[in-house]
Amino acid sequence: MAKNADACGELETENARKTAASKIFDTARDLFYRRGVRAVGVDEIVCEAGVTKPSLYRAFKSKDDLVAACLRESGREGREAIAEVLAKAGDDPRIRLDALVRHYADKLAHPDFRGCLMSNVAVELPEPGHPGREVLEECKAEMRATFLGLARDLDVADPEGLSDGLILVIEGAIATYHVFGSQGPAHSMLMTCNAVIEANLRRKAGIR
Repeated sequence: MAKNADACGELETENARKTAASKIFDTARDLFYRRGVRAVGVDEIVCEAGVTKPSLYRAFKSKDDLVAACLRESGREGREAIAEVLAKAGDDPRIRLDALVRHYADKLAHPDFRGCLMSNVAVELPEPGHPGREVLEECKAEMRATFLGLARDLDVADPEGLSDGLILVIEGAIATYHVFGSQGPAHSMLMTCNAVIEANLRRKAGIR
């Protein structure tokens, strides 16, 4: 009986730790996205999560590790969303590229949009070697590789130029959103991306 009681007690403790870690993680992700990484401290995170500070450091070695964990999860969700978009788009290269651009336009139109977490944190964490910086750089590199793969499928003369041009438009639209909202310059994102794609297709066909 004593052994069973000890085992139950250990299980309850472990479950409590998992619950606390989950609360910390969810709270931190929300605060980091809405307010920024630098503006949010450990004390605010644990207060909002309703847990103790030791609970945070049992789950994460430091705030930096918590930031990296939030970014990794955001990146994972982003990859899954893009994979779903491309799967639904079918096999036509132009339709697939249009679908990916539309995916980012839809994100901009969401009422809770607060910019791209990766881009936001990149501005706040310029120092190389920060665990969060490493995660976001990898995520942005994956985004670039995805666009480049789609541009190559389209068989244009300069797939690197096309993919980087689209990323510049999308990232620029996201940046201007912070000042002008979805009805500012960001409103022209789809039209501009389409113009960039069409220009590259005309170059492929030798049309000026």
